[in-house]
Amino acid sequence: MQTHRGRTLVVLLVGLSTSGLALAAHHSFSAFNMETEATITGVVKQVDWTNPHIWIWIDVTNEDGGADTWGLEGMSPNYLERRGWTRTTLEAGDEVTVRFRPMKNGEHGGMFVSTTLGDGTILSMGGASEG
Repeated sequence: MQTHRGRTLVVLLVGLSTSGLALAAHHSFSAFNMETEATITGVVKQVDWTNPHIWIWIDVTNEDGGADTWGLEGMSPNYLERRGWTRTTLEAGDEVTVRFRPMKNGEHGGMFVSTTLGDGTILSMGGASEG
């Protein structure tokens, strides 16, 4: 009986000690340059309203006249819903100007900060507001 309790305690302690590592890794901003913001203007291609974070895909016209797709990571759907966002707040075809924290490696992507819609509405990770 004593051996079983000892094993249970070891398993519990290992589980608790490693769960903090997963939480810290999940909330890492290490891929983003948190020291600067950048801005792009383009057309929303797709919005993935998924956990743990939403993704907004934007087609941005490049120097050759084609389009580069940028991927921007946002907050969780639950967080955004509590601040007035819905699944249809941003939709494919919306023209937007987006502020974001760029990727450190220079790839076309980053952490979403805010966007301004064509009608002047400003949407941020903190909630929707009028511009």
